[in-house]
Amino acid sequence: MPEGPEIDTDKLRETIDEEIERSGSRMLRWVSLTTALLAAVAAVASLRAGDTVNEALALKSDATRIQAQASDQWTYYQAKGIKSAVARASAITWRAAGRPVPPDLEETASRYDAEQKEIQVKAKELESERDAKEHEAAGLLEKHHHYAGAVALFQVAIALGAVSALTRVKLVWYGSLVLGAAGLVMFAIPFVSAG
Repeated sequence: MPEGPEIDTDKLRETIDEEIERSGSRMLRWVSLTTALLAAVAAVASLRAGDTVNEALALKSDATRIQAQASDQWTYYQAKGIKSAVARASAITWRAAGRPVPPDLEETASRYDAEQKEIQVKAKELESERDAKEHEAAGLLEKHHHYAGAVALFQVAIALGAVSALTRVKLVWYGSLVLGAAGLVMFAIPFVSAG
């Protein structure tokens, strides 16, 4: 007993493929696929943009805190300098009066000078640490700008993909692909320049 009428499935498949081709469904599948891929990469780029700007802000905060510490050290340095100058002026006053200078005045002035040198070293170390953090933050902000630019290009590419799907205009889809490729290049720049 026959199982049913035999249908030429090859011919049917060809007819279906021709209809899909004619109606643009194949193009819609490609537009959907590329748009989905662009959306996935845009999400990753957006995360990287957020991460880098957050890291940069944290480094900027550290640099500001370190700058405050360095400023405190320079204030302390100035105070020691003033104390040293007062001690030396007192010694001059004793000499001008024709009296012997108390030995602790010269010792005190010398001690303040030595302390001032130590404070200066500490202040310069802090400024160097601040500069390193600011430099690192600037590098992260530069990466952030690349990632953010890539996200913007991906978003426009996705929008053009949607427009091409609605209008079935391949040229608009090609524009979407070009912008997506530009976004990929912009997204890759921080990785290439880091290595």
